[in-house]
Amino acid sequence: MDFRGPKDKPGTKGQYANVAIHAGLVCLNGPPGMDLDLQVELFEQALREIGDNNDLLNQILEVTAEDDETLHILRYALPTSRTL
Repeated sequence: MDFRGPKDKPGTKGQYANVAIHAGLVCLNGPPGMDLDLQVELFEQALREIGDNNDLLNQILEVTAEDDETLHILRYALPTSRTL
């Protein structure tokens, strides 16, 4: 199950698209066949990012490993507008 929706339009569909408030979501993305070492590396990077800013309320944190071993961090609001 994908909580974010389609890759080209995150947040437009998916499990979290219509949720008014949530505690946050961390996604670890890697190439097919991702091994345990890469999963640990992505998880450690996610923990560092959360340590720098631990407020994930209504946010998605994605840590992505590309095939060339480049890591990308993306943080965005979901839903895109928050009314509390």
